[in-house]
Amino acid sequence: MSDRDICDRQMMSRAVQLAARGLYTTEPNPRVGCVLVREGVIVGEGWHVRAGEGHAEVNALAMAGDNARGATAYVTLEPCSHFGKTPPCADGLIKAGVARVVAAMQDPNPQVAGRGLTRLRDAGIDVQCGVLESEARALNPGFIKRMETGLPWVRMKLAMSLDGRTAMASGESQWITGTDARADVQRLRARSGAVISGADSVLLDDSALTVRASELGLPEAEAIAAAARQPLRVLVDGRLRVPLESRLFRQSGPVLVACRTLRGRVPDYGFAGAELLSLPDEAGEKVDLDALLRELASRGCNEVLVESGAGLSGAFYRAGLVDELVVYMAPRLLGSRGRPLVELPFDSMSEAQDLDIIDMRAVGRDWRITARPVFPS
Repeated sequence: MSDRDICDRQMMSRAVQLAARGLYTTEPNPRVGCVLVREGVIVGEGWHVRAGEGHAEVNALAMAGDNARGATAYVTLEPCSHFGKTPPCADGLIKAGVARVVAAMQDPNPQVAGRGLTRLRDAGIDVQCGVLESEARALNPGFIKRMETGLPWVRMKLAMSLDGRTAMASGESQWITGTDARADVQRLRARSGAVISGADSVLLDDSALTVRASELGLPEAEAIAAAARQPLRVLVDGRLRVPLESRLFRQSGPVLVACRTLRGRVPDYGFAGAELLSLPDEAGEKVDLDALLRELASRGCNEVLVESGAGLSGAFYRAGLVDELVVYMAPRLLGSRGRPLVELPFDSMSEAQDLDIIDMRAVGRDWRITARPVFPS
């Protein structure tokens, strides 16, 4: 590996670190970082802070000023080439006189998709793409999937005892895990565009599904910024069983209720500050979960967190709609009468589902297991 290759990787690693600072605030935009280097010295850094504000390149160029001329720009995602809420970043880099642009990956957005890199090359700028691409892709699984498939990245959160139970037979479940694990779940909510739960869970726990700054376990300024952008709270309630007096509807922030039929209830839910949406499946018996996810993607939701009981979680899994499971395992036993983790009514070993465990770590007294389904090709 040449000295330039080593430098490229080091500077792109810094850009990835910067991009991660937008973990909780950029939705529906991607998390992007940018580093400007001139004669071996960093002259500008920036990251996309929140939607509607300057992109990473704009912020880095503002810091660099005239030092951007002749510099190399390291950016975790191909500079945009179209007018959105802000002007094209490719044009900004050209105008600033950068000599070289190193991008980690091409933008999957069809409005860009290589056009930004082409514009830079046509302007005489040396362009390279693919440095630390896997690290850059890991920053934005939801944005990439939404652009490529029209579906968001679905992350399913589950909590269980050591013997694989999620609640007592009565449904009592608060609290299986400790405060550190619950803070971790708050951070999962904060990075999500939407949080989905089912009627049974909300009826049982009177869940609010909000992000609460005081429970995030982050530095105060970061926690306040993260909680300022509340995810869309989505209730799957096919028969409209959850009372409008529930805590879910009493908290500020957007709520979407997906049902089978509106039953003339749109005004009632509107008065409660919620939107009612009819999404019946072909049989008209349940909510169409695929249609729900496509609706959320059309609203700019990159990452969706499913926080529900075994029934709805199992329905998402059986439909092949889950990209990632985050399972919190507590060091306690709930006994054989407890409720299962996910409803998967298998009868034979041939039906067993394989998972790839990609991460496992302690979170306070509990363990967090991150796994991804292995679906047959």
